[in-house]
Amino acid sequence: PVFEEDMKFVVFRPYWNVPPSIRRSEIVPAVNKNRSYVANKGYEVTTPEGNVVTSGVITDDVLRQLSAGKLQVRQKPGPSNALGLVKLMFPNEYNVYLHSTPAQALFSRSRRDFSHGCIRVEQAAELATWVLRDKREWPLERVRAAMQSGKDNVQINLSRPVPVLILYGTAVVDEENQVHFFDDIYGHDSALEKALAHGYPYP
Repeated sequence: PVFEEDMKFVVFRPYWNVPPSIRRSEIVPAVNKNRSYVANKGYEVTTPEGNVVTSGVITDDVLRQLSAGKLQVRQKPGPSNALGLVKLMFPNEYNVYLHSTPAQALFSRSRRDFSHGCIRVEQAAELATWVLRDKREWPLERVRAAMQSGKDNVQINLSRPVPVLILYGTAVVDEENQVHFFDDIYGHDSALEKALAHGYPYP
């Protein structure tokens, strides 16, 4: 998606609340094959209110409730969590946010569309320090400590919101005026092409 929102808070050592679509398409089939999948991956099955039902072997009854959407799944905080050790939140209708990642090797690849929609950040501790710059009690050293060994799921509200603009483009001009083209992996160029085809004035 392309949108603008304000970043309002940071969460250290977050839970990952698995979206319903991923629960249906990935978690439930995996549990069907291996009832220990939840425990092996560091997940918990919870009620909609967040009460833990189990983090161990999944029973037939729990699996039925998961399949019916009556129970939810979240991944426990820690270095293996899909969100890494910090997420930077700008609440929006798309449920997109910035987060660190345990999969640092992905940053060495030229194509990086490997997530379910959120945006991985390579230097997450430095970015978290920058957005918390109005809070002098949160220097980089404390941010790193909160990520590595602090309490789980700690929310720190920003002193003032930080505007976040999410853009998408398939052509970029670099600092040396060289043009770089990228694959249109989300298929937005066709809509742009139709809009430009009508000529000036553009919508």
